[in-house]
Amino acid sequence: MTAIKTAPTREARLLGVGAHRPPRVIDNEEVCTWIDSSDEWIQQRTGIRTRRWAAPDVSVVDMSEDAAAKALAQAGLTGSDVDAVILATVSHPYQTPAAAAVVAHRLGATPAAAFDVSAGCAGFCHGVAVAADLVRGGTARNVVVIGAEKLSDFTDQHDRSTAFLFADGAGAVVVGIGEEAGVGPTVWGSDGGQADLIRSKFSWLELRSAQQTDAALVAEDPAEVGDVDRWPFLEQQGQSVFRWAVWQMAPVAQAALDAAGVGAQDIDVFVPHQANARIIDAMVKQLKLPESVHVARDVVDMGNTSAASIPLALERAMADGDAPSGGLALLIGYGAGLSYAAQVVRLP
Repeated sequence: MTAIKTAPTREARLLGVGAHRPPRVIDNEEVCTWIDSSDEWIQQRTGIRTRRWAAPDVSVVDMSEDAAAKALAQAGLTGSDVDAVILATVSHPYQTPAAAAVVAHRLGATPAAAFDVSAGCAGFCHGVAVAADLVRGGTARNVVVIGAEKLSDFTDQHDRSTAFLFADGAGAVVVGIGEEAGVGPTVWGSDGGQADLIRSKFSWLELRSAQQTDAALVAEDPAEVGDVDRWPFLEQQGQSVFRWAVWQMAPVAQAALDAAGVGAQDIDVFVPHQANARIIDAMVKQLKLPESVHVARDVVDMGNTSAASIPLALERAMADGDAPSGGLALLIGYGAGLSYAAQVVRLP
């Protein structure tokens, strides 16, 4: 029997990081013109002071291209060096084609493999896991992993439970070949039994059916329909999500540390999903992180950017000098699905 030839196993690591932050800043005072709330209430509940929203003509693809180009430049690579592009997002407004394919083309990475990952706020960490396995297995040399969201397109500005949370942006890393292990084992999972805790308000099929119903009603009596706002806005059961994240995600982060063979004292920076400052504080306490560990708190100025939050926070920590070159970072993403993923990575 003829054996199937495989590529030799090798190590993977991060080679570069990039970010795109939309220029428009929305503070809590502006949010409170949409909903009955206050700056004090929003900060107490979430820690968020401001968030970024992209311009109407700026897309997930546009932001992804910018962040990925910066990550490639930091890695000293060009699009022609890229073998795969993985884009984590839940806000690309097209069912097909994948946003990643368009980004790959714009980067000059054709004919690189390109595909989107839909795992909510855990999507970026899922992408890093897949990219590292592609590199280790010999399928790819360099993989661009992007987390990008334009959640402003799917935020109901009149929903008091979510209007102050969501934001836009993109972050990217390049995962390539390393001389030693630079991406630890990924601890991940999901709980579809709680999928309704974070979801789109309508499916595309429901919207189509509603449009047909509206058209029929208008044909009968134009006064019947006019102010019904149907759109797949994001909605969540905040308290249930908060409790799940606080009590179940710290053990996942600890499992990622254990799997990588490192302790809390070995970590230089902790980069959790930037959903809520209170969740971050609770995780830091449960993990017993020493004061020497920098804790990313990008949520204060950027809001919740779902799949983009971790690479954005990682890029800021490095740019500000809070995450040392070659240091170790603990990443954990969690959210819709309910999905989660965590890993330890060595910084570029």
